[in-house]
Amino acid sequence: MKKEKKAVAYANVGGQAVLEGVMMKNGVTGDVAVSVRADDGSIRTRISRFESVRKKSAFLRLPIVRGVVNFAEMMILSFSTLDSSADLLGIEEEETKFEKWLKRRFGKDLLDVLMPVSAVLGVVLALVLFMYLPALVASGIEKLIGAELGRWKSLIEGGAKILIFLCYLWLVSLLPDIRRTFEYHGAEHKSIFCYEHKLPLTVENVKAQRRFHPRCGTSFLFVMLILGIVIGLFIPWGSRLVRTLLKLLLLPIVVGIGYELLMLFAKHDNWFTRALIQPGLWFQRITTREPDEKQIEVAIRSLKCALPDEFPEEVALVNAENEEKPAVEEPTGEKAETEAAEEPTENA
Repeated sequence: MKKEKKAVAYANVGGQAVLEGVMMKNGVTGDVAVSVRADDGSIRTRISRFESVRKKSAFLRLPIVRGVVNFAEMMILSFSTLDSSADLLGIEEEETKFEKWLKRRFGKDLLDVLMPVSAVLGVVLALVLFMYLPALVASGIEKLIGAELGRWKSLIEGGAKILIFLCYLWLVSLLPDIRRTFEYHGAEHKSIFCYEHKLPLTVENVKAQRRFHPRCGTSFLFVMLILGIVIGLFIPWGSRLVRTLLKLLLLPIVVGIGYELLMLFAKHDNWFTRALIQPGLWFQRITTREPDEKQIEVAIRSLKCALPDEFPEEVALVNAENEEKPAVEEPTGEKAETEAAEEPTENA
């Protein structure tokens, strides 16, 4: 007798584009799969599980709070999956001569300090670009006109922020590596649409889907921009620095409300919700590109591996492939000492 396939409820799946590949996450089970296209043409996949802290506390599941927690968790997951994609591709970070000189002169501790400092500088640059600079533009226009703009000043600030954001996205999309990442982003969206429409996950079916998805992070960023404009109407103008700091303090509330709105849009499909998410879909014309068949294959592999209950054969195949790969032998004992001694040193 032929064994009947067990019926499985369709999962809430999301993902992101990574280096030469796609990450998919099962929102029900927490299964995460990262698949990349290697230089030899093969698809390499890493399967893991991400447990949300929201399951451990009722407070963390409250409206608004859960959105803030989800945002933090997705940021952590995004960085870890980018590292995973680099590992799967075999990308190794090489030290520059300056870094080696710093190690010899000051020890490793200095580099450990410089890395967080560079991350902080990146955050500061983002704050200046998307918070302080729009406020500066609004104040400059007010001075140029020579009259108080009132509420219009906040709207001009918001418009400047959206314009800066669009210009930033457009400029980075011109970079070849970023463009390929945006193509994988399109493959991610198309494959999820195919799954949500309960169609077989084939290249042909995936290719026929739309690449603009309402639950995309780009739409979330646009919702946050709009909410920021609304909240900015109630923040008094005085010092631009104080205004920027107040917006920064209110950022968790903006993130939380934005999350709730996206969940609401996902549950209710009508003319009102479609009108609200439409600008975010327009943004995706920049952040997604049409993928080729090989990129779609990567997205399909990642999606199937994030759904082990529905595609156990795919997961078993990936596990078998990973077991067959020989581990990199690390030098030990006398061999390690010999290699260390033969390593050439550079002049300071």
